[in-house]
Amino acid sequence: MVRPAELATFPVYWTLWGLARIVGKTIFNIRFVGQQSLPINGGLLLAANHASFLDIPFLGCGVKRRLSFIGRDNLFPIPILNWLLQHSGWIPIKDEAGDPNAFRRAERLLLEGNAVVIFPEGARTKTGRMGYGKPGLGRLVAKTGCPVLPVYIGGTFEALPRGALWPRFYPVTVVFGKPIDFASGRSKFSHRAFYRYVSQTVMDEIKLLSSKKEGNASPASELTD
Repeated sequence: MVRPAELATFPVYWTLWGLARIVGKTIFNIRFVGQQSLPINGGLLLAANHASFLDIPFLGCGVKRRLSFIGRDNLFPIPILNWLLQHSGWIPIKDEAGDPNAFRRAERLLLEGNAVVIFPEGARTKTGRMGYGKPGLGRLVAKTGCPVLPVYIGGTFEALPRGALWPRFYPVTVVFGKPIDFASGRSKFSHRAFYRYVSQTVMDEIKLLSSKKEGNASPASELTD
């Protein structure tokens, strides 16, 4: 179900999508691996490592589905911009207490057949190394039964690390893994254990994808409909 406010922001989303592709291609030589693994419809969680503000636009412009992104609630403090971006796909979340409203919105989108991006680590890395996944990812899987597609984003830490004011021109590669269905293992765990299992499994897969970033890559200009 597409709500009127979300429908009205379709042009905004796809304009930003196009701009991200242009910037990624011309400045960061962005390349994509494994796009054939992306389901074209149905509820889907994309789980990626998080190193930079560039992660959202550069992941998004590699997917020809409209995505929603779970992100920190204070990213866009300007009211009009806040409203516009929320209806363009941003799901603001408060770090403290897990923010049930944000998770309910993400659950609704997934159950309606949409794709939602989550960064299991919860925050951008300070060192360039991947951290541990938080339980939010497992909670969404438990509530919705949606598959999880791991994604590795390489090069954005070098291009725009945490605390940097200006980007550096560094090649970026986005590697898409294969969807993981956790439905069959759900009954083997308690709630908390299942959350940990999902997060750990997905983070392990993302780390494996980092070794594939040089293989079978396609430049942004070769994306197909």
